[in-house]
Amino acid sequence: MIEEIKPLLMDGRSRLDALRRALDIEVRLETIAALETQTYAPGFWDDAKAAQELMSRLNRHREIIKEYEQAECAYEEADAAHALALEDSGFIGEAEAAAAEFSQTLNDLELAQMLSGDYDDHDAILSIHAGTGGLEAQDWAEMLLRMFERWAERHHYQTELIDSLPADEGGIKSATLAINGLNAYGYLKSERGVHRLVRISPYDTQGRRHTSFASVDVLPQVVDDNEIALPTDELRVDTYRSSGKGGQHLNKTDSAVRITHIPSGIVVQCQDERSQFANKERAIQLLRAKLLDKRIREREAELLALRGEQQEIGWGSQIRSYVFQPYQLVKDHRTGFETGNTGAVMDGEIDDFIAEYLRRYAKRD
Repeated sequence: MIEEIKPLLMDGRSRLDALRRALDIEVRLETIAALETQTYAPGFWDDAKAAQELMSRLNRHREIIKEYEQAECAYEEADAAHALALEDSGFIGEAEAAAAEFSQTLNDLELAQMLSGDYDDHDAILSIHAGTGGLEAQDWAEMLLRMFERWAERHHYQTELIDSLPADEGGIKSATLAINGLNAYGYLKSERGVHRLVRISPYDTQGRRHTSFASVDVLPQVVDDNEIALPTDELRVDTYRSSGKGGQHLNKTDSAVRITHIPSGIVVQCQDERSQFANKERAIQLLRAKLLDKRIREREAELLALRGEQQEIGWGSQIRSYVFQPYQLVKDHRTGFETGNTGAVMDGEIDDFIAEYLRRYAKRD
């Protein structure tokens, strides 16, 4: 109703002003100007790695400004539509739509501010591993991979499949996906854990109901290589032939790479690139992410110990159930949030689950 729009706009204006202060918009604009000045310096690209790191920082600041300005623009449009509707009732529908759009944009911006972790604004590396159960679990792992790819697409994030291990009979045994975009890790860290599927298996000729599991892990990508040092004497590098379904595209040379970090025992591998060099670069990237994640978890464990708390959710815990039959329901076991629209969820609409997790996490902190 038209009378509900004005208080919504007044409250929204107040929240938007608070966000402007919280985001340090003026300071951030000065930072952007300073970084842009550095990019104009002669020889800026002589050190390609340093230049890329600076450009990454610059783009993150720009993205935050862009999101804030989008919220400001949505407010201006809603305010103008409201004023027009007060003069002509024929525009009430447009005013209500503009107010709803502004409210959603503002909620999204506020949600992003809950990402206060040191690495929440980083790109993400997401890994999926099929549980026991053969074809059914492997198919479930592939369904989850598509779900996260669709989610990334909805957010205009770039994705790249770093590594995958297709199963001979169908589906995937595992996959590792790089998801690049502002706050990708901050949002996706809520997806870490075991995802459970209950359905009547299309592969069961007797039409029986099956329960399948797949585990998801999420790591922050390392922006500065110096943050995680990797001395060569701490690494063991092995090469082997790519595995998979075979066919003309299967690499017949020892291009796949496996790297073991000797001090921690962490092992990573990559086989999807066509050259050994490219696979090694990808494996190093993944190893840095795993070591950074290890550091983050150790720090979180120390903080919880100081607070006298126990971690509620650890690796290997079942976080969400997806029931397709005999009824349709997706339920998060940590927050209690649920929806019956399983099709939308599997098409990447998981923002409500992420939002509920972040609100709960922010309240706990």
